[in-house]
Amino acid sequence: MATVTEAPPLVPQPTEKPPRRRGRLTPYWLLLPGILWLLVFFALPMVYQASTSVQTGSLEDGYKVTWHFATYWDALADYWPQFLRSVLYAGSATILCLILGYPLAYLIAFRAGRWRNVVLILVIAPFFTSFLIRTLAWKTILADGGPVVGALNSLHILDVTSWLGITAGDRVLATPLAVICGLTYNFLPFMVLPLYTSLERIDGRLHEAAGDLYAKPFTTFRKVTFPLSMPGVVSGTLLTFIPASGDYVNADLLGSTDTRMVGNVIQTQFLRILDYPTAAALSFILMAAILIMVTLYIRKSGTEDLV
Repeated sequence: MATVTEAPPLVPQPTEKPPRRRGRLTPYWLLLPGILWLLVFFALPMVYQASTSVQTGSLEDGYKVTWHFATYWDALADYWPQFLRSVLYAGSATILCLILGYPLAYLIAFRAGRWRNVVLILVIAPFFTSFLIRTLAWKTILADGGPVVGALNSLHILDVTSWLGITAGDRVLATPLAVICGLTYNFLPFMVLPLYTSLERIDGRLHEAAGDLYAKPFTTFRKVTFPLSMPGVVSGTLLTFIPASGDYVNADLLGSTDTRMVGNVIQTQFLRILDYPTAAALSFILMAAILIMVTLYIRKSGTEDLV
């Protein structure tokens, strides 16, 4: 006889507990200090400066928000030479930093060997002293009658630079060349370090593969090394150009009234003339110009993978 087996009784299965919401909120709690820092020390000052730029009045009578946007046009019309000069000086210093920094970063990444850390320390050694002291040192280096000016005169280099308009006769101080030299020296580490980081990430087997395909060293550099180091190039040029375009210390200590940059104008408007709306408007114009140039540069470079 066939036996009929009864189905086992249904046992209620334990329901899975929903994930704890506290774990979901942990990343946001970790981000909270940074967000608060940006709000207090970046966003709020930006809002305050934006309101200042559209105010009218005087320091004695007080300033009031009157939405006077003509301040922007007046500031740009009065100080456009300083804006243009800032872009030219910062661009020249950035190009010089790239020319000087790329071979140095390449040497550290591929040829330094056990001396790599020592060379890296030498690159960042200027950071151990004050920015002001480093700039003042260049007044001694480029002093009239000093060895640098004497060597440039003996090689007739100052004749060429005077013809180009970046020096004045046999003087280097208080000329555009002195300001560009100061910018190049002070911001060179900002170029070298991103380049070194990008070059160090390149797999050495790619160079060996290029050699196996009978590529010459220059072809290997042009086809392999430089394209793969583009994130470092973009990062280094941005880290150099952005602070250099707003700098005022080098132009103040190494230049003259004819080499003033927009940073010098903003500093004078804020601290001496006490024209706060004009100073705030100049700051926002500079920020907008840099933002536009940086955006176009990143799109033109074809990479958004910044180091």
